[in-house]
Parts: sequence; structure tokens; C-alpha cells
Amino acid sequence: MAMQSNEPVIFERDCEAALIPAGDTGIIPKGAEGMITQALGGSYTVYIQGNLFRIDGKDADAIGKEPEPTPELPDNASAEDVEQLVWDQMRRCYDPEIPINIVELGLVYRCDITLNDDGTRSVDIDMTLTAPGCGMGDILAYDVREKVRQIPTIEEVKVEIVFDPPWSFEMMSEAAKLQTGMM
Repeated sequence: MAMQSNEPVIFERDCEAALIPAGDTGIIPKGAEGMITQALGGSYTVYIQGNLFRIDGKDADAIGKEPEPTPELPDNASAEDVEQLVWDQMRRCYDPEIPINIVELGLVYRCDITLNDDGTRSVDIDMTLTAPGCGMGDILAYDVREKVRQIPTIEEVKVEIVFDPPWSFEMMSEAAKLQTGMM
């Protein structure tokens, strides 16, 4: 679900945030004032003093919102259960310029999950951008890493931005094509 607004906020506590589009992280101090410009997939885009920042759903309380619940796996989760939850988490990641999740946009090319000897898992993801010159790659990779890393047993997440094959509208799901009026 997407929300666009210009809702004013005052940070109620220090909060880690990622700079858009670079993906660099830092702390926004308690008392900072800004505007929520978008809420997608449980994350918030906040405009502060000429910059956009991504606030993770787990930190929503810093801006007076309800924190996102942490994803859960049953004790007897199968490899398929883990894979489904990884894909569900990626569906919560949105291109900041297009209010459609990256899975429906067809940006995820590969997702390999490896069970490590210690019972943890490593995830390797290849994804692309809608255009090679798109400046949102770093923030999208950051968002994917953060959301997938929340899954129990996931120890490491690597996200590689690739451009082969080049993305095209045909890679979008039918639902995404309908939403954008391309069908």
C-alpha cells in the first residue's frame, strides 16, 4: 500500500536513517523536524532540510508511527517457507520513484538462499533498475538488505545491481502493468 503526503513530523528520539539515493546511513537527532513525503512497504521517506531520508519500519516510532512487526518463521520452517518470506519481504521494497514493489516491477533477477553449517542462511540477490542511469540503486539495495536481514536465521544478505539482461516493461507483472496503465 502506498501513501503520499506532506505530513509534518518531529523526531521523538534519535533514529538511524538512510540518505536517498546514496543509501549512506546516519543518525537523525531527536527534535529534528521534517515532512513525511511517502510511506511504502512499511518504510517512510522523510524530507529534512533539502534531503530525503529512508526510515525503516522498525524505527517508525521515532516519527510517531506504529513500528512494523518483525517477520517470523515457525520453528519447523522449511526451505520453501524461508524462500517465500524472503520474496514477501522483497515485495515490501519500492522504487522511490514508482509506487510499485520491486518484485512486481520485475527488478529481481535472482534470489539464492544458502543454508550455512551453523544453521544460519546467506542470501544472494541480483536485481536491476528500470534504467542504467537510475540513481536509486544504492537505496533500493539498502532497502532489500535491511528487509531481508530481518528474517530469523538470515545472517548475510548480498545484493548485486546488474544490467544484463536490460530491464524492459515486459518484465513487469500483469498487476504492475495494470497499475501503471500499460495494459
